Amino acid sequence: MSDEDDHDQHGENELVIAPAKPALKQPPMHRVLMLNDDYTPMDFVIEVLEDLFSMESERAKRTMMQVHTEGLALCGIYTCEIAEAKVEQANSYAQQHGHPLQCTMEQE
Repeated sequence: MSDEDDHDQHGENELVIAPAKPALKQPPMHRVLMLNDDYTPMDFVIEVLEDLFSMESERAKRTMMQVHTEGLALCGIYTCEIAEAKVEQANSYAQQHGHPLQCTMEQE
């Protein structure tokens, strides 16, 4: 009997297959949009974009102008829970400061 036969008899050459790991799916992403109104000052919109959406100054100004000229603009793309929190923060902050500024979200 050869060494190879001896290994086969003791199961050392058997292939062991690990159970497959389930594929993890990315969570659905949501777009946070800022809507235009005729009353909120442009400086306040820029402040919200910089403070709540972490935009640098020039990007915040461009986004504010897009809201003003096109009626809405994208503030960011987040998971559902984060998008909901951003919308709530922006809307509450605007209301606390007496502005009608509104953000909304939609699934991407």
